[in-house]
Amino acid sequence: MLIVKKFGGSSVANKERIFNVARRCIEDYKAGNDVVVVLSAMGDTTDELLALADTINPRAKKREIDMLLTTGEQVSVSLMAMAMQSLDVPAVSLNAFQVRMHSTSRYGNARFKRVETERILHELDSRKIVIVTGFQGVNKYEDITTLGRGGSDTTAVALAAALHADRCEIYTDVDGVYTADPRVVKNARKIDMITYDEMLELASLGARVLHNRSVEMAKKYNVELVVRSSLNRSEGTVVKEAKGMEKLLVTGVAADKNTARISVIGVEDKPGIAFRIFDTLAKNNINVDIILQSVGREGTKDISFTVASDDLEAAIRNLRENQERLTIQDITWNEDVAKLSVVGAGMMSNPGVAAKMFEALYNSRININMISTSEIRITVLVPEKDIDKAMNAVHDGFALAD
Repeated sequence: MLIVKKFGGSSVANKERIFNVARRCIEDYKAGNDVVVVLSAMGDTTDELLALADTINPRAKKREIDMLLTTGEQVSVSLMAMAMQSLDVPAVSLNAFQVRMHSTSRYGNARFKRVETERILHELDSRKIVIVTGFQGVNKYEDITTLGRGGSDTTAVALAAALHADRCEIYTDVDGVYTADPRVVKNARKIDMITYDEMLELASLGARVLHNRSVEMAKKYNVELVVRSSLNRSEGTVVKEAKGMEKLLVTGVAADKNTARISVIGVEDKPGIAFRIFDTLAKNNINVDIILQSVGREGTKDISFTVASDDLEAAIRNLRENQERLTIQDITWNEDVAKLSVVGAGMMSNPGVAAKMFEALYNSRININMISTSEIRITVLVPEKDIDKAMNAVHDGFALAD
């Protein structure tokens, strides 16, 4: 059996945890399995490197930031190989260049194009545990790129798909996927099984257990994932395609504070204006989420939408640069907002989910600013100061606790 195991930064934060991970991987190896391990940088290394870069050049090029950040994973994999070797188990550490994890050229947020497997298969044939840097790829210029925060999950899934692994295990500092963030909702319940679509929605909406692109890739290549803790032996949560099973009405609740609302005021009320606004943002790699358009009046209309807080400055700048062309009279924004979402495949066949969510928020006197829906998700924008109370209220409203 071929097993891909990914461990996050907290799982390898110090010497003791490195040896803990090494022993867990060695157990599978000694049971006769081929083992590929993907690691993130140790603890808060990535944040520390970003802070260091900021002291040198706050406007550093993204290429140089990627060169810097990828050293964190190289430290992790080399130390892990040393730990395993000290336990008399053959192991080899490889970075993205040595494996040849080909990516696009967008520094800071690259995507995989293809993964070569020859080097890994050669090392596995030599009965070594192969330890690979997560979070990074190599572009057509042979520059190192990074995949964005949480990208090590995507590395693990990409390797599992390319190697046709029997299992892909994602280890974190929590026991699995919960109905809500257990740090905020004390009676949140661990979910035993969740579908790709539900997990993708939760990951995209603020549940930081899995990188959303890793779930996209797992669904595309049918890679079954198991999310479990590196600190205990609990079974964790299985993420897979569950066909023919009765779906829960609502599977989980997610919150995202990394959001901002932008309103463009007084744009011309005619065909093509909305397209021009959002095309301008898209060409600058700014993703837009919830959109609300007012009813036209006196030849104008207002459009409000949300973006990630990290993109707010760039979005405002691009809109101002094109303000006359886009017929915008004024631009306002609000950073003191947060998104709250409920997700569940069972919502498709059950009316009244939105009403129950809105009732829970009304009973807690929480105002809703914007609303967005899909077949398996309802998202609302609420004041950021109320988000924890809102999450608890909605979680209790759908009786998701144990």
